[in-house]
Amino acid sequence: MPVIQEMGKYGHEQIVFIRDEKVGLRAIIAVHNTVLGPALGGTRFWNYATEEEALVDVLRLSRGMTLKSAAAGLKLGGAKAVVIGDPLKLKSREFFHVYGGYIDSLGGKYYTAEDMNISAEDIGMINEVTKYVSGTPAKSGNPSPFTARGVYMGIKAGASVKFGTDSLEGKTVAVQGLGNVGYALCEHLHKEGAKLKVCDIFNSAAVGKAVKELGAFAVKPEDLLATDCDIFAPCAMGAVFNSENIKNLKCKLIAGAANNVLLDTSVGDALDRLDVLYVPDYIINAGGVINCGIEIENPDWRYNVDEVNARIDGIYATTLKIIALAKEKRVSTSKAADEYAEGIVRAGRG
Repeated sequence: MPVIQEMGKYGHEQIVFIRDEKVGLRAIIAVHNTVLGPALGGTRFWNYATEEEALVDVLRLSRGMTLKSAAAGLKLGGAKAVVIGDPLKLKSREFFHVYGGYIDSLGGKYYTAEDMNISAEDIGMINEVTKYVSGTPAKSGNPSPFTARGVYMGIKAGASVKFGTDSLEGKTVAVQGLGNVGYALCEHLHKEGAKLKVCDIFNSAAVGKAVKELGAFAVKPEDLLATDCDIFAPCAMGAVFNSENIKNLKCKLIAGAANNVLLDTSVGDALDRLDVLYVPDYIINAGGVINCGIEIENPDWRYNVDEVNARIDGIYATTLKIIALAKEKRVSTSKAADEYAEGIVRAGRG
């Protein structure tokens, strides 16, 4: 893959490739944009099949972080990091100290936080060698509950447009992925009286727990996209929807926590033609970023969870704004979200 050419395609500023043979560290940090401020983005620990797959993922994710921070009203840019390998085999204090040293070497251009397979405790170990982190156990901790809260608010906003009410009572929601965010989202939905259909390829225990405690119905992975539901909430990996598989959808609204769920922008247009309302992922999954961003923007601020939640609840209004913009411009919601966020970044560039 021509790396610099790909950087130009997505508009990236910097890519850092990391290798430390002693601890088995292989990682990529992609800094997409720092126009609005230092770049924030979590570290994802995943056993990618190839380095090219990891590079594509980190490029897409980091661009999404720029748009997410901008749309959320944060004075921050966007970045992302991926660590390649098996977290069960590689994680250690020494491992995270080495990785943290590389983050520190960027001098505050990049702040990291939790993401897939990275816990608050892991961030705490990184914090032992660099201050450029957020979401540590000493302060706000795991941002997953905040992400789930934002997604929940985004779903309610989307429902108010699609179904004429933001009440989710009696609505059937198919949730793909029951990690920290996905399961917390299920708890919000269950509390409001929604009916749950759930699936997780890697975590059968979480599926069993959702069935037992939340009255969910377990669906096989191969059947989930075509299952009958009102709302589909993708909360696992990206690139879930493509121009072919969306023809099997039986939902009216797509809104979830996963990043980059559309394979490309044309899928957003196709969903529009199918009369399926897509609520852009980086608009509604920004709760964790808002939580971490407030910490970074206000280092002397005494952490107040009520203030954070109030900011996150604003995702409801932002979601409605994006849907209204799409209607006004006669474009898909995915294009409207990009136009909205990119406009903020352009204005910051001056």
